[in-house]
Amino acid sequence: MTDNQVTKSASVDAAEGDSGAVSENELELINAYTRKPLGAQDVYVFSVTLCDNDVDRDGERFTVESLFALEKLFVGKTGIFDHDPTAKNQTARIFRCGVEAVEGRKTATGDDYFRLKARAYMPRCPENEKLILDIDSGILREVSVGCAVKSVKCSVCGEDIAVCTHKKGETYSGKLCCGELIAPYDAYEFSFVAVPAQKEAGVVKSVYGKEVNMEGIMKKLGENRTVTLSGGECEKLMGYIETLKQSAKDGVYYRDSLTSEVLRLSAAVQPEISRDTMEALAKTMNVAQLCEFKNAYEKKLDESFAPVPQLYAKSKKTVSNGQFTI
Repeated sequence: MTDNQVTKSASVDAAEGDSGAVSENELELINAYTRKPLGAQDVYVFSVTLCDNDVDRDGERFTVESLFALEKLFVGKTGIFDHDPTAKNQTARIFRCGVEAVEGRKTATGDDYFRLKARAYMPRCPENEKLILDIDSGILREVSVGCAVKSVKCSVCGEDIAVCTHKKGETYSGKLCCGELIAPYDAYEFSFVAVPAQKEAGVVKSVYGKEVNMEGIMKKLGENRTVTLSGGECEKLMGYIETLKQSAKDGVYYRDSLTSEVLRLSAAVQPEISRDTMEALAKTMNVAQLCEFKNAYEKKLDESFAPVPQLYAKSKKTVSNGQFTI
């Protein structure tokens, strides 16, 4: 199975009501990542809903098992902006992460609702004052997380969603079809982003793999909805188009050569048919039909020039030996 890298976004949780406050226990967890001990006055702490098990606008979701796997993977990961992996973009770090159930709430598939919550910190300094203000005022709310999963399975049949016959968003025997993100094995970072896509957490998600399946891209384009292609998918699609262009050039060259051969054979086998008439007829034929004419003409031409034995009598009537006198 081809590995898939996923970016899926969520939101900064404004419901904590902690205004950046940090507990002694949290301060101990934070200082595990610092070079020198920091005090409560030195750090700003905020909560983030990273992702959940509900179906997003792209028709995909994490399974509960995947959320629990990500719970361990995201601890210690940094926060950046717009997935730009540069050191100067590092703004925060996750120091605690956990999966929690929301009582009384269901997902679009009718399952109990679970979400992955994290606590992150950043230093209080002049450079971060505006960033902290933007978080507290709700300007910076959406975040996007990057992780790697082993597969994306169809919730209906369990096969790879890129190649199965089911379509995301449609219901089969009462079961909603969606892509389930299975077996996360790495987590990279979380980024502050601008555009949310997941219904509750504002999740923006794109899938891009080490190897993109062209069949999956074509299926996505054929779903009669607006789609967003990742950079890897665009690169794969452009390569596919270039291959088709070259194949088309080769096909034109082959057809022209085949047409010329059919016209040449026609002049030898059926000289009573004018070249103009044969050219007009050839334009209406596909390659298979041109090949059929070519083979038939070659056979007819071979028969016309078949070798005749020297001692050969055209008539089967009884003849005298005189006709074969040498």
